[in-house]
Amino acid sequence: MNLAQTLASFVPADHGWTVSVAPCWMQGRTCYGGLSSALAHHAARLTVPDAPPLRSAQVAFVGPLAGELTISTDLLRRGRNTAFVEVKIRSAEGLGFIGTFIFMSKRDSRIAFEGVHRPDIAPPPAEGMTRSGPPEFFTSQMEYPEKRLELGMNTPRLANWHRFAERDGLDAMTELLAIGDGLPPSAMGLMDVAGPVSSMNWQVNLLTDAPETENGWWLLESVTHHAHHGAASQYMTVWNSRLEPVMAAMQSVALFV
Repeated sequence: MNLAQTLASFVPADHGWTVSVAPCWMQGRTCYGGLSSALAHHAARLTVPDAPPLRSAQVAFVGPLAGELTISTDLLRRGRNTAFVEVKIRSAEGLGFIGTFIFMSKRDSRIAFEGVHRPDIAPPPAEGMTRSGPPEFFTSQMEYPEKRLELGMNTPRLANWHRFAERDGLDAMTELLAIGDGLPPSAMGLMDVAGPVSSMNWQVNLLTDAPETENGWWLLESVTHHAHHGAASQYMTVWNSRLEPVMAAMQSVALFV
């Protein structure tokens, strides 16, 4: 089941919705964090359909999410220019996700500045020059030009083009949230042997209120700037196909190696 089909399968329930996660969206015991973030954003938009565009999101991946999920929302505040919506997602194992989504209208400002670097990287791949992950893993839903991770490279930076194989019917902001966490944690680029990792949170700032790209391609970059005592901190950036920055983020990652 692709992303658009999953979002369309929301069933109204007491105080929210239920939705089932197909096995193709899993990463081990839990579903892919980008999917849970996209589900939460979709629920927040259903809660406040006239809210302005998403500007920021703060999420915590509290525990595993699999199978049938229950999503609840709470409108924390609605002002003239902003709306704050809290979203919780639970499964049979209990609370797995909690997030706050901040929607904000544009306003006039005397400040206009951009300090996001432009990466030096090859353009998106030609049609037919991509690969996808195995059917039991969330990367089966995506296309990318080469392996997303090579162990033993001794690098804290990972970068790669990603897109969803099936994109019809997707809201652009939900699509961006769903794919923005698509890279492995960049601390894995420092590993010389494979070991488990787990994303603990995700702080996302949107740099545009109307993300768009050509042929579905988004360039994802993750850079670890500190890793010690079983935890890593990483910066994350997403650009569109024209290398215009559309999302900036930060994440804490648990390391078990």
